[in-house]
Amino acid sequence: MSFVAPTQEQLFVLRHVTNIDELAAHPRFADATPDMVEAIVEGLGQFAQDQFAPLNRIGDTVGARLLDGRVVMPDGYKAAYQAFVDNGWASINAPVEHGGQGLPYALATVALDSLGSANMAFALCPLLSLGAVEALHHHGSDAQKAAYLPKLSSGEWSGTMNLTEPQAGSDVGALKATATPRGDGTFQIKGQKIYISFGDHDMASNIVHLVLARTPGAPEGTKGISLFLVPKYRLNADGSAGVEQDIQTVSIEHKMGINASPTCVLAFGEEGDCVGELIGPEFGGMRAMFTMMNNARLNVGLQGVQIAEGATQKAIWFAQERVQSARVGGPSRDPVAIIEHPDVRRMLLRMKAGTQAIRALSYYAAGQVDRATLGIEGAQEMVELLTPLAKAYGTDMGEQIASLGIQIHGGMGFVEETGAAQYYRDVRITQIYEGTNGIQAADLVGRKLGLRGGDAIREHLAQIGAEAGEHAGLKSLAGACAEVTEYMLAAPVDDRLAGSYAYMTMMSVATSGWLMAKQLRAAEAAGDSPFLKAKIVACRYYLGVMVPEALALAGSAMAGSDLLYELDAEGLAA
Repeated sequence: MSFVAPTQEQLFVLRHVTNIDELAAHPRFADATPDMVEAIVEGLGQFAQDQFAPLNRIGDTVGARLLDGRVVMPDGYKAAYQAFVDNGWASINAPVEHGGQGLPYALATVALDSLGSANMAFALCPLLSLGAVEALHHHGSDAQKAAYLPKLSSGEWSGTMNLTEPQAGSDVGALKATATPRGDGTFQIKGQKIYISFGDHDMASNIVHLVLARTPGAPEGTKGISLFLVPKYRLNADGSAGVEQDIQTVSIEHKMGINASPTCVLAFGEEGDCVGELIGPEFGGMRAMFTMMNNARLNVGLQGVQIAEGATQKAIWFAQERVQSARVGGPSRDPVAIIEHPDVRRMLLRMKAGTQAIRALSYYAAGQVDRATLGIEGAQEMVELLTPLAKAYGTDMGEQIASLGIQIHGGMGFVEETGAAQYYRDVRITQIYEGTNGIQAADLVGRKLGLRGGDAIREHLAQIGAEAGEHAGLKSLAGACAEVTEYMLAAPVDDRLAGSYAYMTMMSVATSGWLMAKQLRAAEAAGDSPFLKAKIVACRYYLGVMVPEALALAGSAMAGSDLLYELDAEGLAA
C-alpha cells in the first residue's frame, strides 16, 4: 500500500477546530488566506507522499549508521531532506525577519503531521529544529538570532536539544556538563549527553546544539543550569560554517524503533576545543529549556497522530485485501474480506475515530499557541492546560491504535515484513521522551490544576458541558471531571499524584469529545459526501462509545495513594 496524506481531513480540522480563518483575520497572519492554506496543505501532502513515505521502509530496516565516528543516513535521505529545504517547507511559521514565512504555527503542525505520518523517524529532524528556532527566538541575543535563525529556519542547518546525561534522566537538576569562561565572552563546553536525536547526521551543513551546562560555582540543582549555543562548526566572519568543534559521536543507540533517527551519545570538549555561547542570562537555562520542551511536547503528541494515521491506513488496506471466513449471519457462506466482520469493523472504526480525536486535540492546541502569540486573552492559559493532555493522550492513543493495527493483521502483524509492527515500535518512545506521560500527569495536577485557583479548568469543563448538546456521555464526563477536579484541589499531594493519570485521561477524552462534537455539527451542516459521512460516523462513534468509557476512570482518579504504599520495596518484589 502507498501512504496518502489526509489533506481533506486536515483542512476540515483547520477550519472547524483551529478556526484558521479567524487567525487569518489578524494582520500578523493575513497571508494565511484560504487559497494559501489549501495550497500548503495539499503541497505538503504530495511532498510527504512522494519524498518521505518511500523512505520509511529503508529507514526502519537499514537505519542510521555510525561509520568512522560520523552518522550516515540511509540512501535517499539526504536528497529528500534537501528537497524539503529547497521547497521552503521548513520555514512555514519561522519569523519573517529571519527569512521565515511568518504563517501560523497551526500550519507548521499540519506540515509535521503529513511528514511524520509518511515517515515519523525522518520528521523528527525538522521537529527538533522547530524547538531550537523557538528557543533562540525567545531567548537569544540579536547577534545570535541574526547568525543562526535564517539557516535554522530554512532547514539548511538543523538543531538539537542536549539535556539528558547518563546520571540525569528526568532529573535535569543532576546534570554535570560544564561551561568554563574563556575570557572573551564564550565558554569551553565539556561533558557527555545521551539520547540526542539527530545529534549527528549527514543531511545538513551544520548542526546547532542547544546544551544545558553549569558554570563554575553554579548553585546545585536546576537553579544553577544555563543554556549554551554550541554549533558543530564554528562560524566564520561571513556567517558560514567554519572549523569543526570537538563534539564526538561516541555511539548511536540500537533502539526498538525510529531507526532512521540517530539517537546519539555526544561527548563535548573531551579532547579539544568546544566553544559555546550563553543563551539568555546565566542560570536561565530552565526557563529556556521549557520553551524548547513545551514546543516539543505538543509536537510529540502530534507524533501519536502521525503513527495513528499511518497505522490506520495500513490496517484498512489490509482488511480490504485479506479474505478469510464467511461473515456470521451474512447472506453467503463464501469467505469475505475481513473488513466485513463485525469485530474488525469495531477495531477499524475505533482507530479512525481515535485518530481524528487526537488530531483535533493537537490542532486545537496549535491554534491556541497562535492566539497566545497574538496576545489574545486566555490563550496562553489554554496552551498550558492543553500541553500535557495533547502530549500524553496523543501518544497513548497513538500506541493503542498501532497495537490495533497489528491485531487486524493477525499473525501477519507480528511478522516484520508486513510493516504493521513498525508503527508500534516507532510510537512507543513517544510516551517516554520529552517528559514521560506520568510526568505530564504530574504537571497537570501539580501546575496546571492551580491556574487561577482551579478556575481555568472549571471554566473549560463548564464550556464543554454547556456545548455537549445531545451527547449525554460527554455531558456526564464533563461533570465527572469537575467532581474529580474539586477532589484534586483539596487532596494531599500523594493522593493527587496517585490519581493523576486517570484524571489526565478523563480530561483529555472530555476535551477531545468536545472537539469531535464541534466537528459533528459542522459535518452535518456541510452537506453530503463520502468524506462527510465518514466524518459523521467517526465522531458519533467517539462520542457514543469512547467518551463514556472514560467515566469509569473517576474511581481510580479518587482512589488515593494508601494502597500504593501498603507494600514496601521488598514486598513488591515478593
